[in-house]
Amino acid sequence: MTDAEDRKPQSDEARSAFRVPAGSSVTQVTQVIQVVPAAEAESSTTSEFAVPEGLAAPRTGTAESETTSEFAVPNGLDVTPPPVVEPEGSAFSLPSTYSARQAPSAFTPAGGTPAVSLPKDVPWQDRMRTMLRMSVADRPAPETAHKAEEGGPAVPRVLDLTLRIGELLLAGGEGAEDVEAAMFAVCRSYGLDRCEPNVTFTLLSISHQPSLVDDPVTASRTVRRRGTDYTRLAAVFRLVDDLSDPENHLSLEEAYRRLAEIRRNRHPYPGWALTAAAGLLAGTASVLVGGDLIVFVAAALGAMLGDRLAWLCAGRGLPEFYQFTVAAMPPAALGVALTVAHVDVKASAVITGGLFALLPGRALVAGVQDGLTGFYITASARLLEVMYFFVGIVTGVLLVLYFGVKLGAALDPDAALAMSRRPVLQIVAAMLLSLTFAVLLQQERSTVLLVTLNGGVAWSVYGAMHDVGNISPVASTAVAAGLVGLFGQLLSRYRFASALPYTTAAIGPLLPGSATYFGLLSIAQNHVDNGLVSLAKAVSLAMAIAIGVNLGSEISRLFLKMPGAASAAGRRAAKRTRGF
Repeated sequence: MTDAEDRKPQSDEARSAFRVPAGSSVTQVTQVIQVVPAAEAESSTTSEFAVPEGLAAPRTGTAESETTSEFAVPNGLDVTPPPVVEPEGSAFSLPSTYSARQAPSAFTPAGGTPAVSLPKDVPWQDRMRTMLRMSVADRPAPETAHKAEEGGPAVPRVLDLTLRIGELLLAGGEGAEDVEAAMFAVCRSYGLDRCEPNVTFTLLSISHQPSLVDDPVTASRTVRRRGTDYTRLAAVFRLVDDLSDPENHLSLEEAYRRLAEIRRNRHPYPGWALTAAAGLLAGTASVLVGGDLIVFVAAALGAMLGDRLAWLCAGRGLPEFYQFTVAAMPPAALGVALTVAHVDVKASAVITGGLFALLPGRALVAGVQDGLTGFYITASARLLEVMYFFVGIVTGVLLVLYFGVKLGAALDPDAALAMSRRPVLQIVAAMLLSLTFAVLLQQERSTVLLVTLNGGVAWSVYGAMHDVGNISPVASTAVAAGLVGLFGQLLSRYRFASALPYTTAAIGPLLPGSATYFGLLSIAQNHVDNGLVSLAKAVSLAMAIAIGVNLGSEISRLFLKMPGAASAAGRRAAKRTRGF
């Protein structure tokens, strides 16, 4: 019998063994089927998936079957990605990532990467400003915080203290870059590294991220009220200086207590002294432009009346635009009244003296300084505020001059050409003007004498260049303002304080009061072209003052010791270049 014949009955028997008998159900059949162990059964039933005899089946390490899928990587296949070749960067390309094993080779200079050294014998403003102009990775790590409690400083409280200090500085008229430097100094004094302060015109924010894998902590504060008090400003600077000094052990509670005292302190001068200072400022300004004793008294009375009216409007909650409008009307009204009464005085000097007490020179200098240091949003907001104040002054003076012209007041726009030159009297008047300006700014009494001398030097330089040297008034004003900024920066570095108390009041004699008045008078007399030319001259003089003050401050840093200047000169993050 052949093999085929032998297999045929077996297969038939195998098929018949599973055949259901007639009259039985499938359920009944399954009850009688017995499972025969594989070792005892000699069934030759095969399948197309069975392993042929004589072929060794691969054995796995475990008895359990391994679940696979079509996404599993076959054994023996290397899936390591090739090294990433960085394409040429684009502003729209997605950022690429790489592991430490596949990191591209970094270039290290032959002399090594220079370390930035920050000596402690220079003012904290310079040290913090230097670090702010670096990238976060290049900044030196802060020293161990000696003011921190056990477990480290409370980050939210440190950020809150930082924002409160920045609020007082920004509300007092400090520049945005100096406010950021002060906030950065407070954070580093408590050991908070990787802090990024941000200052705009009315909003302060600061963000702290302990490391790249931790969540950042961000806090913000809005500046809703701004006031001029340089005594409070100097106290805040002393607080920041004490916090930045590693030898002082000033705790967080002590810093909060000192800050609360600064906020509660009263102004150094009472209200009547401020009103008298406003009148004295207007009187000395009128003498500066050629007025006599009668003009001095008239300008002082007009300025004091305008100051009281402005205080009344402020108490009623009127915006500052209307306060400037109301304050500009009494000096102009007195000048027009003296002209209508045919009193032999220079009405132009009376009105010009009143304008000196109102021109926003402080806000103008701060706005231009923010623009020159790269804070364009804050600079735009401050310059827009200056424009609103100037428009308010123009509105008040134009209303009075318009009615004066209708009443027949003989106001001569060419009277500026007949200004008398009295150098000694004008220098004394300029110094007195700076002194009264310092009182209006609520400065400390220890700084009044220095800023008075600075104002006298500024006017002397201007008079020597313009009156004697016949140099253009814009160039003469810029040079005089540059010296004001230079001396102010030197004095601030000597006293570890802000430069504003030594510069703002000193630029008072240089303010373009006469050019503003004659421009408005020409417009009121329908000489629009001449008026616009005179107003353009006033704007040019104002810009020359602001740029000169900032340039003088920057020139002082060229000759003085700067922290990290030698090591950070070639570092990309130390550059002040912005844009492309």
